[in-house]
Amino acid sequence: MSNETDTTQLPWPMRHVRSFRDTVPKVLPGVLICVIIGLATTFISEHYGGPVMLYALLFGISIHFLYAEGGRAVAGVEFASRTILRLGVALLGTRITISQVAELGIGPIITVIVGVTLTILSGVALARVLGLQKDLGMLTGGSVAICGASAALALSAVMPRHENHERNTIMTVVSVTALSTAAMVIYPLFVSVLNMTDNQAGVFLGGTIHDVAQVVGAGYIISQETGDISTFVKLLRVAMLVPAVMCFMFVFSKQNKSAAGDKKVPLLPGFLVGFVVLVIINSLGLIPEAASASITTFSGWCLVTAIAGLGIKTSFQKLAEVGWKPIVLIVLETLILLVIVFAFIYMGGVGS
Repeated sequence: MSNETDTTQLPWPMRHVRSFRDTVPKVLPGVLICVIIGLATTFISEHYGGPVMLYALLFGISIHFLYAEGGRAVAGVEFASRTILRLGVALLGTRITISQVAELGIGPIITVIVGVTLTILSGVALARVLGLQKDLGMLTGGSVAICGASAALALSAVMPRHENHERNTIMTVVSVTALSTAAMVIYPLFVSVLNMTDNQAGVFLGGTIHDVAQVVGAGYIISQETGDISTFVKLLRVAMLVPAVMCFMFVFSKQNKSAAGDKKVPLLPGFLVGFVVLVIINSLGLIPEAASASITTFSGWCLVTAIAGLGIKTSFQKLAEVGWKPIVLIVLETLILLVIVFAFIYMGGVGS
């Protein structure tokens, strides 16, 4: 009792220092497990190929018993899957500058805005047709439309939590990562068959492939110019994460307030504010190139660590309960986005 009183009477900075000191021992074991999984899966991905996010998920799921049985790892796994996740998403802002977006011209910008909007709306409509929940349609649609696994994690963070929340997030991450990896191989062949120019190919690959890494891989397979353009278009889609998260917060505001109870719900989540601030700072040229590269790398580590935490929290049994309908939903959303971008390139002249 006396300790609590002393803590509340401490100055504001000291209260946070005390809170940090008390939290670290609780979360350290679980966080270390997630970091070790991240190190192992990154090594495998770099030396043998394949998507590191998917590896981290599967490794995490394989040791679900650590979470299911309770114990010292639980607090750290929760911390990794929430706090470290949000930090990683916020740091993605160092990838984007306003000038990069402006250099693309109005055509790709309109293509991305329309593609993101229609894909998310299609996800909601298709989810209803398939008898699935609206929030699953929004989550998968946003993930497909924006930036794959990273978008799924960011959007999931502001959606109301229910019994299937974690399962839906994991299923979305696994599905979009698998489809993105397949697209990295198939889409360049598609581009070659259609004899697209480097500009058209860049807009097509950057506008349709889900994850940033796979966009980069597919773009530079074709040419340096295609790789540069596809990366810029993809980063424009990543920038759409800000309005998307804000829209999601508005749609789910009532549910989030009721879930929070007496707790105050912030107008904007801290990670979104951090994302926007970093984009602005990066646009002003205040972040040195070396520092930007280091922050981007650290952001990737945060996301891999968070994915490992989400994997540990999820069991194969729960994933098996998902069924075939959500997989069909994500495949259809992927095809819808492909058709939209394809139409803008050949009917709207984007990238010509």
